[in-house]
Amino acid sequence: MKSVYFDNAATTPLREEVIHAISEVMRTNFGNPSSSHSFGRSSKSLVEKSRKAIAQSLNVSAGEIIFTSGGTEADNLVLNSAVKDLGVTHIITTKIEHHAVLHTIQKLQKEYGIIISYVDIKPSGHIDYSHLERLLQKNAKALVSLMHINNEIGSVLDIKQVANMCKLNNALFHSDAVQSIGHYNMDLQEIKVDFVAAAAHKFHGPKGVGFAFIRKNSGLLKPLIVGGEQERGLRAGTESVHNIVGMEKALLMANDNLEKEAQYIKELKSYFIDTMKAAIPNVTFNGSSNDFDRSTYTLVNVCLPIDPKKAAMLLFQLDLKGIACSKGSACQSGSSQKSHVLSEILSNEDLEKPSIRFSFSIFNTKEEVDYVVDVLKAFAQ
Repeated sequence: MKSVYFDNAATTPLREEVIHAISEVMRTNFGNPSSSHSFGRSSKSLVEKSRKAIAQSLNVSAGEIIFTSGGTEADNLVLNSAVKDLGVTHIITTKIEHHAVLHTIQKLQKEYGIIISYVDIKPSGHIDYSHLERLLQKNAKALVSLMHINNEIGSVLDIKQVANMCKLNNALFHSDAVQSIGHYNMDLQEIKVDFVAAAAHKFHGPKGVGFAFIRKNSGLLKPLIVGGEQERGLRAGTESVHNIVGMEKALLMANDNLEKEAQYIKELKSYFIDTMKAAIPNVTFNGSSNDFDRSTYTLVNVCLPIDPKKAAMLLFQLDLKGIACSKGSACQSGSSQKSHVLSEILSNEDLEKPSIRFSFSIFNTKEEVDYVVDVLKAFAQ
């Protein structure tokens, strides 16, 4: 049976070079980075080398990078500390954020009584910038939390514009950039965002590691996880040295090959869209996911003209054919609820139709696209 992995927005396969880097560290650098002897110092030097390299790739200082277990922890660290330690009483976000953000904010509202404002979302999946401007003018200590690239429909935020709007209105700005770090050039000296979350497994690195960018002078955050003084006192726990080195290797390789690999994936996505249109004439694409000027090149969200009763078995049938894709965020896998993202932008009629996210990487091919489209065409008939 053919095997096709089109769920790269959920996680990506590791590059061979990353596996080698991780394995080498596991073989030769087992010391605890907090230990003062030579074994510990050797591990500590690797952690700090990786921190410096990752910081340089974003044009920031090494002290502004805090290693975490992934994007979810990075989001939680920033949002919790912003309310508890920085005096934020008003959080501005959208209803199509990742649940790592939405659930954290809702929990903070229950515990601390903060105000939550939701920016209007257009049918394209993009925010209403004029509405954001109005929300920023409320008289409260505000933090804006908006993801750079939506993980379900791929809509791209004008992150530089939002950062400038926040600065003009004395608001802090946090962005979940899990879907963009490693796929776009990010110069955080040009983009005046205060906080960024990233996860290594989204750019062909290992799972269980990520980082938070915390701009100096944005405020004194306090740890979410306590117990030790690691990560400049902001994240207790022994650092996962091999994973941190693997993340560094994956990010540097992604950045070094960005232009060539992005072009390859763009062509693959374009081929997928054209082939789908030819095979299934009534197919539509959710949000702006088929618009290269307004969405990421890495994914497309497809609404299929299939009877809802038949559609209930679609993902199961695709899996039987060896095809991996998803209805939306992997974190919602197994949920019977409709996508909270699509619920904000689709009509009730379109919500009844099956929508599937296909996300691509450099390891995919046009032959795989042909196979997937053939399977979908046969199912749709």
